[in-house]
Amino acid sequence: MSHHPSGVLPRTPLRRLPALLRCCHPEPALAVTAFVTALAVAAGHGPAGAAAVGAAVLAGQLSVGWCNDAADAARDTACGRTDKPVAGGRLSARTVAVAARTALVLCVPLSLLGGPGAAAAHLTGVAAGWCYNLRLKHTPLSPLPYAVGFASLPVFVTLGLPRPVWPAWWAVAAGALLGVGAHLANVLPDIEDDLATGVRGLPQRLGRTVCRWLAPLVMLAAVGVVVAGPPGPAGTAGRWLAIAAGAVAVAGTAARSAGRRSRWPFRAAMVVAGLAVTGLLWSGVGMV
Repeated sequence: MSHHPSGVLPRTPLRRLPALLRCCHPEPALAVTAFVTALAVAAGHGPAGAAAVGAAVLAGQLSVGWCNDAADAARDTACGRTDKPVAGGRLSARTVAVAARTALVLCVPLSLLGGPGAAAAHLTGVAAGWCYNLRLKHTPLSPLPYAVGFASLPVFVTLGLPRPVWPAWWAVAAGALLGVGAHLANVLPDIEDDLATGVRGLPQRLGRTVCRWLAPLVMLAAVGVVVAGPPGPAGTAGRWLAIAAGAVAVAGTAARSAGRRSRWPFRAAMVVAGLAVTGLLWSGVGMV
């Protein structure tokens, strides 16, 4: 979407929609929604229950994504992030903030469709995302909201079953590790810009070199928990999953010659995360 000829933000809601969708971090929002919906099916939700889980998760992800861009508007502008609609002048921060609050309000009744326990778990995870955006991303506790947010998802799924039950410990632990790994991988490409604008979360304090190694290794730990956590032997599929994850992690962390801003460690971490998610889906029924 181009700038308005007069320099004024476009007023037509439909003209704002593409920019607003870009602000919600659509790729991770859709990926998390799809993963949790599939996990709900694997855990025993019927079509209606899985759809309700997916709708609630999507609303929560939209609220956190929009909150992030609204909160970071001044920083993104200072860094020249014209790829961001607010920093590029295509949306106002107020518009994105209103969208974030609206999605958050919708998330509450959608979460309650699974019952009060499931809603409490999911809304705790969404609140953690908001806490990260508004405060904790600037502190050494920055991984904590990610750990809480991702760990809450299997709890949301199983407490929303017709017969609510707590998920197995390893499903919650794997979720928490995936969250921490996602935080490290997500921050990795932007560490210099973050430091220049005063963001000093744990990854920024650790530095790029440490995070290049740590992100895929934390994801690899999530795979290990998924493979070793369920009772009984891991089986051939579990062993191959662990071998594949290890190979990808080693390849990603060894790609130091690709330059400081190489996205290969980030991509490796995401592939390892995908393998961990595959393991969780494979073990879906066994996690309750």
